[in-house]
Amino acid sequence: MSENPGEQPENPFKGTPFEQIFGAFGGVGGPGAGGMPDLSALMSQMQSMMAPHDGAVNWKLAGDLARQAVAKEPDPSPSQREQDAVADAVRLADHWLDEACEFPSGVTSTAAWSRAEWIESTRAVWQVLVEPVAEHVVAAMGKALPEEARAMAGPLIGMLGQMGGAMFGSQVGTALGGLAGEVLTASDIGLPLGPAGRAALVPTNVAKFAEGLDITSDDVRLYLALREAAHQRLFAHVPWLREHLISAVADYGRGITIDTAGIEEQMRNLNPGDPTAIQEAMEGGLFEPKQTPAQQAALLRLETTLALVEGWVDDVVGQAANERMPAATRLQEAVRRRRAAGGPAEETFAALVGLELRPRRLRDASTLWGSLRTRHGNDGRDSVWLHPDLLPSADDLDDPLGFREETAESVSLSDEDFDAELAKLLDDSQGEGKGDNTGGDSPDSPDA
Repeated sequence: MSENPGEQPENPFKGTPFEQIFGAFGGVGGPGAGGMPDLSALMSQMQSMMAPHDGAVNWKLAGDLARQAVAKEPDPSPSQREQDAVADAVRLADHWLDEACEFPSGVTSTAAWSRAEWIESTRAVWQVLVEPVAEHVVAAMGKALPEEARAMAGPLIGMLGQMGGAMFGSQVGTALGGLAGEVLTASDIGLPLGPAGRAALVPTNVAKFAEGLDITSDDVRLYLALREAAHQRLFAHVPWLREHLISAVADYGRGITIDTAGIEEQMRNLNPGDPTAIQEAMEGGLFEPKQTPAQQAALLRLETTLALVEGWVDDVVGQAANERMPAATRLQEAVRRRRAAGGPAEETFAALVGLELRPRRLRDASTLWGSLRTRHGNDGRDSVWLHPDLLPSADDLDDPLGFREETAESVSLSDEDFDAELAKLLDDSQGEGKGDNTGGDSPDSPDA
């Protein structure tokens, strides 16, 4: 407790999963009389936490916290002028991209979003990404306790699911609220978070990003529209890619385990009726999941694929813009520095699924795609996306200039020969993969 009456008392839940829950509305430092907690807000938040909810995440709590976060700063709805400016930028970007890659446009509509609109427009995809991890963590929390402990704990076990859902809801809501204040486009983190085919920018964040760059706002908007339109092309015309990424997250979630021996040891002295003891146990890692080799492999697959997506976009946009926009190289470096400084993708995925993107991989992936284009042309670069088995691996990113170096002569094949060899490869892959659902390919992947 602070000795100065004018100061807010320190949140005693700082550093625990409850920090965001109780801190979001002032917590123990709320506006209650005499520096006391705002008990009405506290009880309201507790009711929200423990309210029944579908799935493993309390998405109502997550949405409330995310909206509270963006409401701390002005968040105006984009004007018609801003909507038109985004539409014009995306239209020009798509025209430039026609010459830079083999995939046709994937944009069916455009939008300028406020931060709150970004939260609402991307929530459905976040649910798909987060639920598999949360489901297995919450289930593991209950299953990890020995049978005798479950019988003795009684009401505590019943509360674990609600508490787990609330903790994930708090974590997701806080992460999305912070992310909404930073994202520039619908695909800013390398995933198609918005509705399919909708290219969207967040003008408030774009203006913030442009500050200090000494580049016109039109150029900044156009460059970001190029990146957004390139993402839309890739995900529209590589139908297996979205499922490939999401399945990696699901594979990570399926492998979650809890240290049952450690829980049993701590449960012996844990009083189910003592909230402080429960908090201290959780803070000490009572329910902390342990990462398995299978999870590490899933995260590596996800990290590598996201790096390849971003690297491909980097190369395609550079090819489309470098000769047309004098500021393109500076904007490319500004985007890379933003990621290297720990941008939204790294922080959000680290919070939600334990993934930390390595910016070095993005540069390596961009180098790989650029080298492949120089040697084999746009078609040789873009045809790698025809099937997940053709994608570069993490080892290939260690030597980006050497990827497919040994196949340089293959580009001399006629179109008919190339198509025949590709069909044979896909047929072999399809035959080997029958009955195997671990690869993360959608049922329509042979049509990719």
